Amino acid sequence: MDYKSVVNKIKPEADKTIAFLERELAKIRTSQVSPALVEDIMVECFGSELPLKQLAAITSGGARQLTVQPWDRSYLEAIEKALARSNLGGGVSVSGDVVRLSLPPLSEEYRKDLLKILSDKMEECRRTLRRWREEVWKELQDRARAGEIREDDKFRAKDELQKLLDEYGEKIEGIGERKKKEIME
Repeated sequence: MDYKSVVNKIKPEADKTIAFLERELAKIRTSQVSPALVEDIMVECFGSELPLKQLAAITSGGARQLTVQPWDRSYLEAIEKALARSNLGGGVSVSGDVVRLSLPPLSEEYRKDLLKILSDKMEECRRTLRRWREEVWKELQDRARAGEIREDDKFRAKDELQKLLDEYGEKIEGIGERKKKEIME
């Protein structure tokens, strides 16, 4: 086994970490609301809890309004209660077969709180990547001790590993900057 295959083991995990970050950031409210903001809210329905996205179609009805249309009318009350408990700070109303969630404009203080959450999520992602780097580096050292990888290849692998993590770090920064811009608009 050559050192490149050991280094490349980190790529799928790093891609998963980036995808996780993007999903988590979609749940952070910005000035433009998104269905991702509420789709994972748990709704108690018929004795079990299900995510909202399994019970209804969620659409954006403007810059600060979401429209939730349940697949079955019997879900209306449970969805209304779950949205009211969600701590999004908006008004929930039912009209006909649709639940509407109207969210207030973001205050400056709330924007600052969102930026802290954004920063925490980005740091969590960086920590995960560092943990993967440490695991791969340990494996490279073990293989070098066992004679499976030459010493100079071990250090070449370390450089490639760092370069790869720098690329993913730049991706994290780019994603974070875009989200920061959305929050501050």
